[in-house]
Amino acid sequence: MLIHVVDGTYELFRAYFGAPKATSPSGAEVGATRGILRSLYALVRPATPLGTGPATPLGTGPSTALGTGEGPVTHVGCAFDHVIESFRNALYAGYKTSAGVPDDLLSQFSLAERATHALGIVVWSMVEFEADDALGTAASRWSSAPGVDRVVICTPDKDVAQCVRGSDVVAFDRLRRRMLDEDGVVAKFGVRPASIPDWLALVGDSADGYPGVPRWGAKSAAAVLAVYGHIDAIPDDVRQWRVSVRGAEALAQSLREHRDEARLYRHLATLRTDVPLLETIDDLRWLGARRDELTAVCREIGDEAFLDRITTWREPALYG
Repeated sequence: MLIHVVDGTYELFRAYFGAPKATSPSGAEVGATRGILRSLYALVRPATPLGTGPATPLGTGPSTALGTGEGPVTHVGCAFDHVIESFRNALYAGYKTSAGVPDDLLSQFSLAERATHALGIVVWSMVEFEADDALGTAASRWSSAPGVDRVVICTPDKDVAQCVRGSDVVAFDRLRRRMLDEDGVVAKFGVRPASIPDWLALVGDSADGYPGVPRWGAKSAAAVLAVYGHIDAIPDDVRQWRVSVRGAEALAQSLREHRDEARLYRHLATLRTDVPLLETIDDLRWLGARRDELTAVCREIGDEAFLDRITTWREPALYG
C-alpha cells in the first residue's frame, strides 16, 4: 500500500500561476480552484499513474531500481495552509506572512479546500501549524504502519527532504516528475535528511523569511554538516574542525557570533510530527468524489463541465 500526502498550498499556488484565469458566475476569480480540481483528480482517477512517462529519480539508491513506486493512488490526504501565518510567526518576526500574496489567490484558499474535500480527498486545514507539518506528521505516523510500503510526499518543497527515510518515505515533484529518496537527498543537498534543518538554518530560506548565518552558503554548509551532522556539534574553534573548507576561519567566527540565531532558524525549519491528524489509514482510502458537494462547487465556480470527467462517485452512505 502507498500513502500519498499532497501539499495543497503548493498545488494551489501552482494552479494560480499556471492555469488560465477564470471568473465565477458571481464575478470572483476561481481559475486556481479549477486548476487544482484537475490536478488532484489526475492524481486519484482510476487506473492512472501520477503522470505519463518515466520519473527521474535522484540518487543511486532504491528509487533508481523501483522508479517512483507510484502504483495506483488508493490512500491520499491533502494539507492546506488555511492561513499563511502559524506558530512560527510568534517565534520570529520575519517569518513568512500573507503579505504580498495576491488577494484573488488568498480568496480561493477556503474554496480550494472545499473543492478538494468534494473530490473525496481527506483535507487537513492548518491554522496553528503549517501544511508541511501535517505532511511530516503523516509520514512519521504511517511510514511504518502494517501494510504500508511507502509514503509519497507530493511536493518539491525542500523542507520535506528532512522527512525522507530510505525509500520508505520519499518526496515527489509531480510537475517535474522527480523523486527524492534518501540517497537523492544527499545527491541534491550534500547532507542526510536528518541534517536538512541545520543546512537550512545555515544557508537560510528566503521563501520562509529567515536569512541564515552570514558567510555560509550551500556548499560550505554541506561540507561541514556532512562531517558534524548538526550545528551544535560544530566546534567553535576552527582548529578543532575535522573538515577542510574554504574560508573556514571566517565561517567558524560567524557561527560563533550567530549560533543562537542559527538554533532559532533550525527550530523554524524543523517540521513538527505531532499535528493532531484525526484520520486513520482507512479514512485515507479514496472511494470517489462526493456527488452533491462537487456539483455544488462546480456550479459555484462555473465549471459544471468538469463533472463529466468523474468516473467514480462515493456512495452517499460513505460521505462522512
